[in-house]
Amino acid sequence: MDETGRLVRDAAGFLLQRDLGGSYRLVLLRVPVDHVEKRVRVRGIYAGDDVVEAEGVAAA
Repeated sequence: MDETGRLVRDAAGFLLQRDLGGSYRLVLLRVPVDHVEKRVRVRGIYAGDDVVEAEGVAAA
């Protein structure tokens, strides 16, 4: 999957608030602190139940 939206941090980790609506919980190997509260592009594998195993997070 390849999505854009705003990267948000919460108590449980990170969420992508999708440009198309809704959100995904992200499973990340690295913590993208430079991108928090900014618009990003996330590439990864949809694992079901609105969870994405992110392979990359970059500025959009």
